[in-house]
Formats: sequence, C-alpha cells, structure tokens
Amino acid sequence: MLQLYFSPMACSLASRIALMEAGLDARYHLVHLRTKQVLDDDSDFQSISPKGAVPVLVLENGERLTESAAVLQYIADAKPEAGLAPRLGDPDRYRVQEWLSFIGAEIHKAFLFPFFWYQDDGSLAKPRARIPQTLSVPAAHLEDREFLVGNRFTVADAHLTWALLLLRPAGVDIAQWPSLSAYLQRMQARPAVRDAIATEVALRKTMATSPA
Repeated sequence: MLQLYFSPMACSLASRIALMEAGLDARYHLVHLRTKQVLDDDSDFQSISPKGAVPVLVLENGERLTESAAVLQYIADAKPEAGLAPRLGDPDRYRVQEWLSFIGAEIHKAFLFPFFWYQDDGSLAKPRARIPQTLSVPAAHLEDREFLVGNRFTVADAHLTWALLLLRPAGVDIAQWPSLSAYLQRMQARPAVRDAIATEVALRKTMATSPA
C-alpha cells in the first residue's frame, strides 16, 4: 500500500486529492512541519526525508518519492485508467508537467512558502507585488476552459486547487480573477476534492503548523 506523509493544508493536500480521485488506498502519516515530527509515533520526520518537507510518498517497494510534481505524476501513473494525467506519447502530458512546474515554482515557492514561513513585510513585498501577474496566467488560460489540461481533471488541477485555497488566508482575494474563482468553485464541488479538503481542515484544527 502507498503511504503519504502529509501536513494538513500543506501542498501535500494535492497528493491526497489525487489519491482520492484515483481511488487508490493509502496510509496517511501526519507530520508537524515546524517540529519535523511524525505525530503517529513521535519519530523524526527528517529520518524519512532529509528535506524535511511534504509530500513524501512511500512506494509499495519501500522507496520514497518527494516533490509534489513527481509524487503527483506517480499517483496519476499508478492508475492510468483514472485519467489524472495523459498517457505517454500524448502531447498534453507535457502540458500537465508545465502546469505542475509553474504552480510549484511561481505560486508555491515564490509566494505561499515565504508568506506562511516568514511573514515578514520586507521579505514579502516583492512576492506580493508579483503575485497578480503570476495569477493572470492561469486566469487567462481558464477563461474558456473547465480544466487546466484537456477536458478532464488532472493532477495539475489538484495542485492548482490547493494553491488557490491557500491564497485566501495569504491575503490574496482571487475574486478579482473571476475565472479562477469559478474554477475553484467547480473543483471544490468534486466529491473527492471536497472530502480531501474537509479531512485536512478538521486535522488542521487539532494542530498548529505552517500550511506551506
């Protein structure tokens, strides 16, 4: 069985969404990101991953995979019939990778990570000034599309859904981009997405941790 090390409402939420959309069973291990502690057994999370970051996906053979883009692609390929990523040879497969990279670099690491970890006005001035231009890219792309790639939900949508959810507590009102606001509403209406978010919101209430 796959195992996912996660922290509530951190970027690992996208991996939970993907697992649930794919209908894949997994064992979930709760991590406190600031203390680097696995709450199941009080073990040191950095013994699982020296990076000290979620997600970490433990594969059936015991190998460990890190970084959201890689974890999400693995989940999609673990159950290809779920359609969470185009199959090898389909040009849209590279579009999924393109969006995973953009979301991870330009929204997560460029803005969400410094906001939730540093919250220093001086450090956040440039990322905050840049975020409107960054969000204009997916906003324009989604003006006439239901999903980021093709005509169905992919792991890229799982990743963007998480990022948009976190922008709100980071002080970014996505209502100024109607296409993004409508997109997030559509994604949250999906049963697997709704259930994944509800699970992690409930867990987050029980612990204090940085969500990015």
